[in-house]
Amino acid sequence: MNLSVNANSILDEQLGYAKRVLSLAPTVYGNNPKACVITFGCQQNVSDSERLKGMLYEMGYTIVDETENADFIIFNTCAVREHAEDRVFGNIGTTKKIKKERPNTIIAVCGCMVQQKHIAEKIRKSYPYVDFVLGTHVEHRLPEFIYKRLNGGGRVFELSMEDNTIIEDLPTRRDGKFKGWLPIMYGCNNFCTYCIVPYVRGRERSREPEKIIAEFKQMIKDGYKDITLLGQNVNSYGKGEAHGVNFAKLLRMLNDIEGEFVIRFMTSHPKDCTIELLDTIKECKKVSRHLHLPFQSGSSRILALMNRYYNREKYLELIKNAKERIPDVDLTSDIIVGFPGETYEDFKETLSLVNEVKFASLFTFIYSKRKGTPAAEMPDNISRAEKGKWFSELLLAQEKVAENNIQKFLGKTYRVLCDSHSEKEGYMSGHTNGTAVVEFKADASMLGCFVNIKIESYDNGFIGKII
Repeated sequence: MNLSVNANSILDEQLGYAKRVLSLAPTVYGNNPKACVITFGCQQNVSDSERLKGMLYEMGYTIVDETENADFIIFNTCAVREHAEDRVFGNIGTTKKIKKERPNTIIAVCGCMVQQKHIAEKIRKSYPYVDFVLGTHVEHRLPEFIYKRLNGGGRVFELSMEDNTIIEDLPTRRDGKFKGWLPIMYGCNNFCTYCIVPYVRGRERSREPEKIIAEFKQMIKDGYKDITLLGQNVNSYGKGEAHGVNFAKLLRMLNDIEGEFVIRFMTSHPKDCTIELLDTIKECKKVSRHLHLPFQSGSSRILALMNRYYNREKYLELIKNAKERIPDVDLTSDIIVGFPGETYEDFKETLSLVNEVKFASLFTFIYSKRKGTPAAEMPDNISRAEKGKWFSELLLAQEKVAENNIQKFLGKTYRVLCDSHSEKEGYMSGHTNGTAVVEFKADASMLGCFVNIKIESYDNGFIGKII
């Protein structure tokens, strides 16, 4: 079957269900049914929630921030760390009272966390007031599930991952006015031994470049000035696809679109960060000078256990190439502390890499065991307390790096998007073309505009002035 034809028929079917819910929901809830979407986890989840909100809006729901008065409540979940799962269960527990007081309220849980069968089974047995549990491949069927539930249907547990079709043109209600997310691919083929993502998001699937460009142009038309391209590994966009457009080529195509905007992207895998991509960032004026390259560990031995496809030397060579080609690049990264089998000597290699590269910022985590991943079965003899000491040592090292990095910004001028009001009265804040955030005096009418800012000082954040 032609996948695009199949996707179009699926979309038409769901839009048909949405129209039926639009007529039916007011008979159950009154003329203004309300929905609350609560999101946990990464930017991809935020983007997915924007599509859930778009579908709910098509069904006639008003989107609200609080669960207390909502007629439909959905939790979009994350499975990357145990702490995120604990937070989700805590939040689901608070809806028991709502369900008791208002039995017609529909409670749903979707996203990466529930794609794990043991989690779905826990919800089935321990949270009987949850109506829907929807995996990552079936969220587009939300109108169908709501319609059937309003017609007296039973609980739904749908975790199917067989269909890899990307459903394009789903209605979307974006949260921001000037900064937005744009997914370009889904899934991951890397199977890092600590990571649950390939098991809950499925294998890599890239969107057609024409669809991405059309959505990007619409976002520009709608006033978006700062657009982040999303994927579990954006660098591998287009691999194996007939259209022949890789990620570097896609960036150039978007960069050539008329308008004043900045293009960002995440997340990148070092093994797929090519010289072609680095040259593209260098040559495309609208592409951010920010490169997020998670290295996870500075030890080649641990990287091999993690199945990361590169070693310390190759990573440092990549960083050298990036700095040579893009001297003003802001480098950020992810680090896992206390991976199974890691010793303090391994950890010291991570510290030395941090001090050598001098990242603009780091996202740091203590290893979280994920059931179903190879790392979960590896011997882990280091105590949580000891890992905590290493973690504190890492934070202190990065603090010193960050303090030294401040000096390179002072006195320089940057193009900044006025994207939000500052807590300081009469001040605006915005991002440079990299990662730095700066506050400056500005009239509220400048919100959403690009300005040139000279950074003059630092006081728990950069302070500058418009020039």
